[in-house]
Amino acid sequence: MPTWLGIDLGTSGVRACLIDRDGEVLAESRTVLPPSATPTPGAAEQRPEHWWQAVLDTVDGLPPALRAELDAIAVDGTSGTLLLCDRDGEPTSPALMYNDRRATAEAERLAAIAPPQAVVQTPTSALAHLLWLLDQGHRGAHALHQADWIAFRLGAPLGTSDEHNALKLGYDPEARRWPDWLSETGVTTRLLPRVMPVGTPIGRLTPALRDRWGCRRAVALVAGTTDSNAATLASGIREIGEASTALGSTLVLKILSPRPVFAPEYGVYSHRLGDRWLAGGASNSGGAVLRRFFDDARLAELSARIDPGRDSGLDYYPLPAPGERFPRNDPRLEPRLGPRPNDEVAFLHGLLEGIARIEREGYRRLHELGAPWPSRVVSTGGGARNPTWTAIRQRLLGVPVTAAEHAEAACGSARIAAGLVVPA
Repeated sequence: MPTWLGIDLGTSGVRACLIDRDGEVLAESRTVLPPSATPTPGAAEQRPEHWWQAVLDTVDGLPPALRAELDAIAVDGTSGTLLLCDRDGEPTSPALMYNDRRATAEAERLAAIAPPQAVVQTPTSALAHLLWLLDQGHRGAHALHQADWIAFRLGAPLGTSDEHNALKLGYDPEARRWPDWLSETGVTTRLLPRVMPVGTPIGRLTPALRDRWGCRRAVALVAGTTDSNAATLASGIREIGEASTALGSTLVLKILSPRPVFAPEYGVYSHRLGDRWLAGGASNSGGAVLRRFFDDARLAELSARIDPGRDSGLDYYPLPAPGERFPRNDPRLEPRLGPRPNDEVAFLHGLLEGIARIEREGYRRLHELGAPWPSRVVSTGGGARNPTWTAIRQRLLGVPVTAAEHAEAACGSARIAAGLVVPA
């Protein structure tokens, strides 16, 4: 029975997931990474060789009998993480992680050059990171994202990327090419990777790794994605109108759309999946607000006493601090958490309902911008396990809301490898 492997490179570890042709998880493995180095304020660096050793250890930890049947592999990595390499693929710079914020001057330069819809105008974008590395005197033959470099070590041609990771490097997913305005940044196109659609075969696993992992056949390498998109795709959404809400510390909404949606003023942008698009945005609201008042046990206890079919009567806009970008664009928006009733059940009811209203407003915003209204919403993150909250959200959204069977990004990359994400 053939198996398909997804490899997820996160901030703190590497995960691997093996699935069958129906997308069922057969085995998972994980290896912890050393924490990012912070040599100066705003810095976040990691050593690529640590990633590679963790990948080897993680795949080594999967059952040999399932590895033997491996058919294809896809890799995802943290969005915006970038390094420079020489012509042999050896790193010539540190790897700047997605949360490295030192490229403030470079981001200001890009804001004056790039069009508004280009997702490059923040200090954490891959293009800002590239300009910072060049400004610091680092040189190389290839600028690669985290997932690109690991795919190369697995056997993909050096200098190959995917349409999702390349978005924050300035790639135009609608025209499917590097835009002309990039020349104004001083970056030469020969430094930039060749960009392939997600799910496209890009190479084969090296013979040495086939032997190491006991693979019985040639193993394809296919173009992967970013870690957040992989986590979304792990939820199983596949049809136009299907949406995924991540209920973690923040509230992240994504929906499969027949057309791209870009609204940088709301932090809304789209990733291409074949001829469809994964459009979304992220609110500052979410579980971080709940954590200010309740631990897990108390949340479960109080939630069980809420009637989700009844309106709380409270008009909250729960934020952990002032400022919101999506679905509203107001950096000064104050959290609205009052009046606070003496009854903790009533207070939690208002908080859950307030975040659910923000979710509804977010999908309305995406719909106004051209995305479809959700036909169903699949939930991931800790909040997906709260049945009361699910019922409140379903009442407000007016569509079925269910918990995802899988939420690990590695499972989403495995689904890409198996061809379960992008229609043929």
